[in-house]
Amino acid sequence: MKNIEPYTSNQYAKIPVICGPTASGKSSLALSLCEKVQGELCSCDSMQVYRHMDIGTAKPTRDEQSKVVHHLIDLVDPSDPFNVAQYRQSALDCIADCLHRGKLPVFCGGTGQYVSALALGIEYVNISIDPSVHNELQNEWIQNGMDSLYEELLRIDPLSAAKIHPNNVKRVIRALEIFRQTGKTMTYFNQKSLENGPEYPFALYAIQWDREVLYRRMDERVDQMLSEGLLDEVRRLKDMGLSADATSMQAIGYKELIEYLQKNISLDEAVKQIKQNTRNYGKRQLTWFRNMGKVTWIMPGDAETVLRDIQA
Repeated sequence: MKNIEPYTSNQYAKIPVICGPTASGKSSLALSLCEKVQGELCSCDSMQVYRHMDIGTAKPTRDEQSKVVHHLIDLVDPSDPFNVAQYRQSALDCIADCLHRGKLPVFCGGTGQYVSALALGIEYVNISIDPSVHNELQNEWIQNGMDSLYEELLRIDPLSAAKIHPNNVKRVIRALEIFRQTGKTMTYFNQKSLENGPEYPFALYAIQWDREVLYRRMDERVDQMLSEGLLDEVRRLKDMGLSADATSMQAIGYKELIEYLQKNISLDEAVKQIKQNTRNYGKRQLTWFRNMGKVTWIMPGDAETVLRDIQA
C-alpha cells in the first residue's frame, strides 16, 4: 500500500470516501470537507461519468465546481461503454495527480462497485470469452431453462452461486462462461483480484438517517430534479439518437422518462416509478455498504468526525 503522507506534509493519513445511499447528503458533506482540507472532490458515481447527463445524476452545479475542483465526471459520451475497471484506473490516476500537487482527494458517491474497487484494491482481469462458448450457453438456456444452468453453477462454484439470484440470466451465464473458457471459477478470479490490497489507505464514511426520513428526502430529490428540467434533459438525449438500451439510459430517472416519451406509460406513472425505483436502489446501497464492514456511519453534516479521523 502506498503512503499519502509525503504528498500532504504529514497532515493526512487517509483518503476519505463519502459513500452511502442516494439523497443522504453525501455531496454537501464532501464539499464542506474539501473546503476544510483544501481538497479536490472525486466522483464515485457510475452515471456522473457520462456527459450531458447532469440533472438526473445530481452532478455538481457550476457554482459548486467553481468553489471546489471536481474530477471523474463527464468522462465519456452516453453512448460510450464504461466499466468499473476503467473507473478504477481513472481514479488511481486522479489520486496520483492530486497528491503530487499537494491536494487531498476526497471521494464521494454511492456506486458500491466503484467504492469497493478502490477501498478493497480489486484488480480486474479482462477475460475474453470465445463467441462459441457464449452461444453454447445461450442455446442451453433457451432449450433447458435457467434451472439447469444454475444447478451447474452450484456444482462448480457454490460461492458465486450463493451471491447470484437463480433468475439473473446475465450473471449466471457470465460465471459459467468464465469457467468453461478458463477452467477456473469466478470465485478464484475474485479472490485473486484482492491479493495485493488497496493502493492507498482509504477511510469510508456514510451518513446515517432514519429510514422514513431518507425516503422522504429521496422523493423530494425526484421532485426537485423534475422541476429543474429532468424531462427536457431526457428528451434532448433521446433526440441525440441515444438508444433506450444504452447502459447510460438504464439510470433511474432516465429509463422511466424514456418510457413516457415513447408513450408506453403516463407521466404520473413514470414519476411514481422513479420514486419507487429510487427507494429500492437506496435499500440496495444500504445493504451493500453495511455488508462491506469498513464503513463508519456518521450523523448528517458531521465533517468534523471525518476530519479528525483522517488526520495523521
